[in-house]
Amino acid sequence: MNIDLTGKHAVVCGSTQGIGKESALALSKQGASVTLVARNEAKLKAVLAELEPNAKNDYIVADFSNPKDLEKKIKAWASKNKAHILLNNTGGPKGGPIRKAKVEEFTDAFTNHLICNHVLVQALYPGMKEEGYGRIINIISTSVKQPLDGLGVSNTIRGAVANWSKTLANELGQYNITVNNVLPGATNTVRLQSIAENKAAQSSGLNYEEILGNMAAQSPMKRIAQPEEIANAVAFLASPAASYINGINVPVDGGRTKSL
Repeated sequence: MNIDLTGKHAVVCGSTQGIGKESALALSKQGASVTLVARNEAKLKAVLAELEPNAKNDYIVADFSNPKDLEKKIKAWASKNKAHILLNNTGGPKGGPIRKAKVEEFTDAFTNHLICNHVLVQALYPGMKEEGYGRIINIISTSVKQPLDGLGVSNTIRGAVANWSKTLANELGQYNITVNNVLPGATNTVRLQSIAENKAAQSSGLNYEEILGNMAAQSPMKRIAQPEEIANAVAFLASPAASYINGINVPVDGGRTKSL
């Protein structure tokens, strides 16, 4: 099975922590050169130093709340480089019941997720087409199969991204460009910790550790995932071995999602 990515270049978003960082490291270990994308330059430099040595490794400082700036920077990069792999990944919207969500929470999340994903794809897919190799992978959520309580805005926007992704897969498959979604379950990230803290603050009796315990108990494996376990799925989908996997949602949740 060929999972070697030597000669391939990956653009990895949200790559200074959590799933994004571990995905960048995994792709680098498989031989890819990597462009890291995030808003904190100091953290980008730190992750850059952890990648396998490669002269083409670099980074782009960009804030997904500003898609125009992102568009300018990724187009400038694409004018001199070609990407074979794009990992769309950014922090999720804050939690809370949908009935209490402000309108701007939806528009902000739509911008950070769908609009910025689209900006990146439009800049990078022509190079993938020329190279005859493309892997677009979106980190979304199991909520596209089963909405999650207390994550109303996230549930809504993730569904939009999933349908955008499926439509894109239908259009780009003819160019040997696949588009797939990875759906993490509860994963040991800063976002999960923040969600647990918020739930504990609003709870009538459960503390932070008990909240995490309840999250772990929802999976048949009775534990929370580590970011590198999600990254392993990303790395496989990015590889030549995944050449005929296209337009699907891949839950990596220990079996928590009850639908097939």
